[in-house]
Amino acid sequence: MLVREALRTLGLAWRPLYGLALRVTALTTLVGGGIVAGGFLVGWDSFEAARSDAEAAIAAEDSYVAYADQMDTLEDIGLGVTVLLLALAAAVVCVMQTAHTVALDHSLDGEGRLTVKELWARARPHVGVAYWVQWRSWVRVGAIAFLGFALWVAVEAGEVPGVERTGIGETATMQYRIVGWGLPIAIAGLGLLVYFRYCVATAALVSENTSSRAAVKRAWALTKGAPWKTYGIGLLLTAFVVLGFVVLRYAATPLAHPIGLAMLWLSGDNVWVTGVLVLITPTAIALLLMPLVVLPPVCTVVAQLYRDLRVLESDGRVTSAV
Repeated sequence: MLVREALRTLGLAWRPLYGLALRVTALTTLVGGGIVAGGFLVGWDSFEAARSDAEAAIAAEDSYVAYADQMDTLEDIGLGVTVLLLALAAAVVCVMQTAHTVALDHSLDGEGRLTVKELWARARPHVGVAYWVQWRSWVRVGAIAFLGFALWVAVEAGEVPGVERTGIGETATMQYRIVGWGLPIAIAGLGLLVYFRYCVATAALVSENTSSRAAVKRAWALTKGAPWKTYGIGLLLTAFVVLGFVVLRYAATPLAHPIGLAMLWLSGDNVWVTGVLVLITPTAIALLLMPLVVLPPVCTVVAQLYRDLRVLESDGRVTSAV
């Protein structure tokens, strides 16, 4: 019922919603492409050094480990690029979620059809605060996920008493399987469930015109009274997002070849920088297409979930803590 109503709303307002999604995708491509290109430019000397080291090792008939002396620098650059892309992703999600909540509210009010310009005009005042709503939610989820990652790192470093790291080709002990892999995955999964509890925060912000802090608390209160519905919809949307990403990545794989050839030409046949670009190209293209292909139905369902939780609250089945 919830998904059907959400898709009905998406069908009624598809022109402005997909029109805005197309613009967001184009802008994201420019900004995201610029960030990635900047990362390659900053790391260009490291890639050239990797080529020089490889050529010298081959000439001397010595063994060579790729990027051996450049890995620390490239990892630092990669971390910086990742942080910037996460900031961009938060902006994209907040814009899309805000716009879809506005469209749903508009549809329920029966005010007629929206244009892309009108949709953006009504969504724009909320975008700045919605951005902080995303970060408030992501920081909470990230803190939980970090605990799982920290436990995995501790096990791999041999710092957990009674748990010995199992090398490649060896039979893993039960303690290593449980503490080294099972428990970190379970903790990370808990972070995902917590994110489901906050997923309607942006919708609460837009519909109730509140602050970012109050919107996050409001989302937690609303979902508290209907956890299984929240988790069920969250898992369904997660499966849809993963499937969409896998399909988009598979469809984008053929583009890696011409892009790699272009990089070979630009870099003077530097296979070390080309190999990295070819490796990340399908994933990058898939992520850039997510706002246009995957996010519209997802954001509409989340906005509808917020509406359904409000109905449950009005019936006395959800207790507000705000």
